[in-house]
Amino acid sequence: MSKEILINVNRMETRAAVLEDGRLVELHVERESNQRVAGNIYKGRVVNVLPGMQAAFVDIGLEKNAFLYVADLGGYLHQAEEENEAVVPFRPQAINEILKEGQEIVVQVTKDPIGTKGARVVTHLSIPGRYLVLMPTVEYVGISRRIDDPEERERLKGLARKIRPRNAGLIVRTAAEGEDEEELKRDLRFLLRTWEKIKSRARKLPAPALLYKDYDLVYRVVRDIFTDEVDRLVIDSRAEYQKTLQLLKGISPELRERVELYDGEVPLFEARGLENEIERALKRKVWLPSGGYLVIDETEALTSIDVNTGKFIGSTNLADTVLKTNLEATAEIARQLRLRNLGGIIVVDFIDMDSEEDKKKVLAQLIEEIGKDKTKTHVLGFTHLGLVEITRKKTRQSLTSFLERSCPYCDGTGRVLSEETVGAKAEREIRKLARMADVEAILVALHPSVAAMVIGTGGSNLKRLEEETHKTIYIKGNDRLHMEEIRVVAAGSKAEVEAKAMPVREGQVVDVEVEEPHITNPQDGIARLEGYVLNIEGGGRHVGERLKVEITKVFRTYARGRMVTDSAATPAGAGGV
Repeated sequence: MSKEILINVNRMETRAAVLEDGRLVELHVERESNQRVAGNIYKGRVVNVLPGMQAAFVDIGLEKNAFLYVADLGGYLHQAEEENEAVVPFRPQAINEILKEGQEIVVQVTKDPIGTKGARVVTHLSIPGRYLVLMPTVEYVGISRRIDDPEERERLKGLARKIRPRNAGLIVRTAAEGEDEEELKRDLRFLLRTWEKIKSRARKLPAPALLYKDYDLVYRVVRDIFTDEVDRLVIDSRAEYQKTLQLLKGISPELRERVELYDGEVPLFEARGLENEIERALKRKVWLPSGGYLVIDETEALTSIDVNTGKFIGSTNLADTVLKTNLEATAEIARQLRLRNLGGIIVVDFIDMDSEEDKKKVLAQLIEEIGKDKTKTHVLGFTHLGLVEITRKKTRQSLTSFLERSCPYCDGTGRVLSEETVGAKAEREIRKLARMADVEAILVALHPSVAAMVIGTGGSNLKRLEEETHKTIYIKGNDRLHMEEIRVVAAGSKAEVEAKAMPVREGQVVDVEVEEPHITNPQDGIARLEGYVLNIEGGGRHVGERLKVEITKVFRTYARGRMVTDSAATPAGAGGV
């Protein structure tokens, strides 16, 4: 499998794309205004201790206080000697026996603030290097789960135990596979110097204070992702290219020759078709090669993924069609989890399969595909309802929540009220105003499609409403209004409202742009003045042009007019509207 990393750097953001066999599988984005805080170490102050939740809130200087759970306070013993490196729980203590309000405490962020939730923090600190992770608060040796060879695991564990500092722990990272003792020692010296700086800042600075900030995106990509498995790393910034070469000189000199500087005229991501890929990663529907598709919906509680056959009709029988679609979906589901950075609980609704053997094939392939993901992910199998449950560690915002915001109109629901619903609501508002004694007439502006519903064919609905309320009612369509907006423009005497409702008078000459042909009489054209419709005789062939039009007849909801030449324009129309 070929693997490459493309890094795009510009003024507003830095983006890193991971491609496997030419397909985008991961996207990391960092912006100056929205940098991640996961991995940062802070000196914080406890502001609230909640025994009922067995948790505390800690002020670390961010917009929202961080959340610290009692189990993340260090009340665990690590049994490093066991092969499975199990974690043995210590006797639990009440949170209020450990922490007091106002107490200063050093914590590390494990989860970025997401939505309305503050950052998640722990007191077990970890400082990542190229080959090792230093844990200065526990005595523990661990090996990356992605190192499969038992002999290599044992060799690295022996080296880690040999060089482990007193009263500290080490985790050997995947990149350390095949490295010798001197390389590990060099990485450890760097981590110990970093830890000394953190302790020095913690002694000097008052809380809240940032003690250690994880490196920028380019550095993290080089440190954490750019390994021997990656064929090449392409960067479109000369400054970052030089910085990367300098960084690799110290940590992995052999990889420097795989770094390339991109200086093409077409932007890097555009040249590789990634801009379109990123746009597709934000859509609900994801098409499969066969014609089937996935529908992905993210909610606060979980993410649901629905598998559908779509345009794929198969060639043999229904069972084979269903199996092929489900197997094809497993690879795309695993890719989408990584690409969209979906975390928490994920529920997959595969197409129903009657065969238990087919279910086992789909589940086995899903587990195999998800095994490529470095983020801790578990496939829990089929439930009794036929759904597959997956859990994936959530450490940062999903791609959609990072790149998008809730729609200001629908407030994130993805839906708006129908024209009928808004029309009925507008009628209720009109009836409410009509009950006022000093109101003779009412002018309401609505979106054109809603206005048409309220007016009715030939004005029938409007006439009925006037008869029921005993008021004169004007409805104005305004395409600048949102579908759900109901704007009461005027309510008062008939003369006052009419002046606002009918912005033209007979004989007046106005300068307007023809917007469209008349829907039932294309020879005529339609223009609008403040939402008021003007029907121009013979104007259908002048769509997009500006014309001088003389008003010939004025009605409640529209006016008629005819085109005039400059010489025919009268001084009375010079003012226009």
